[in-house]
Amino acid sequence: MANHATIFAASRQPLTLALLVLPQASILEVASTLDPLRAANRHLGQETYRWRVVSPDGRAVPLTCGIELPSNGPLQAAEGADALVVIAGFRQSEMATAPLIRDLSRMSGRFRALGGIDAGPWVLARAGLLDGYRATCHWEDHEDFAAAHPGIDALPDRYVIDRNRFTAGGAAPATDMMLHLIRSRHSPALALQVAGSFLTTPRDGHEPQLRRKNPSPHLDPRVATAVARMDAMLDTPETTPETAAALGLSPRRLEQLFQDNLGISPAAYALTLRLQAARRMITDTRHPLAEVALRTGFSSPSTLSRAFTRAFGHPPRHLRA
Repeated sequence: MANHATIFAASRQPLTLALLVLPQASILEVASTLDPLRAANRHLGQETYRWRVVSPDGRAVPLTCGIELPSNGPLQAAEGADALVVIAGFRQSEMATAPLIRDLSRMSGRFRALGGIDAGPWVLARAGLLDGYRATCHWEDHEDFAAAHPGIDALPDRYVIDRNRFTAGGAAPATDMMLHLIRSRHSPALALQVAGSFLTTPRDGHEPQLRRKNPSPHLDPRVATAVARMDAMLDTPETTPETAAALGLSPRRLEQLFQDNLGISPAAYALTLRLQAARRMITDTRHPLAEVALRTGFSSPSTLSRAFTRAFGHPPRHLRA
């Protein structure tokens, strides 16, 4: 029987992670998980953190950037590790096959802890391994994740640690989570040294994945506020005069601010946000086009199709095909 005491506790014992990396995952998410541990070993002067990479079929994993990540074998090669971390990205429902889900569920009790990064929490959830836990996933999929798995307390946080489960929304939150692991097991000083190696400042897990107040220090705060409103109202988009009024500006002033900061009009920017959201849903989910149109503020599938074709040169059904 595995010891389920949290791995996020003070300890000088070596810790071994096994990374189950699925095809179409991001190389940045793999590096964000492993490199903080590698840097911690360098500062400690010893191999305290160890890891191995496994894949669904035991072969090298094709990543989104076109690079193949070497693998130490199939999922069974993860046995003996303290924790198993599932890293997945695009097309997780296709890449995580039914046999893999069964093997994951069968082997889960052999690890002290289970983690997921980006779409990895989807894979754990499909195996029934997050029921009754708090968890997060990438912000683009959060709404669908919560609806598909009501037994999970889905949070929009950067990363979530709940007993012997840990999940992160993407690459940067994975780095934050690994720094928290290092801080918890060793010391804040070591975590600070590792963060300094990467010229980064760790963020807390409970912070939201997106900085809606001002996502860029170079952006006028009024434009940032307008962008946040647009992003939060994809399904019920405002007109430019409505957005301007909410910000206490004239439509003309808002138009000028957007041109100065983003080189685009408010209406065009809002439409781009909605179309990008629609494209994500079309490629990454099985939602009917009518639902995609509704959730991105288009009056009908035909209205969405016309706007989509103008923007991307082909109708939405081509992506589904």
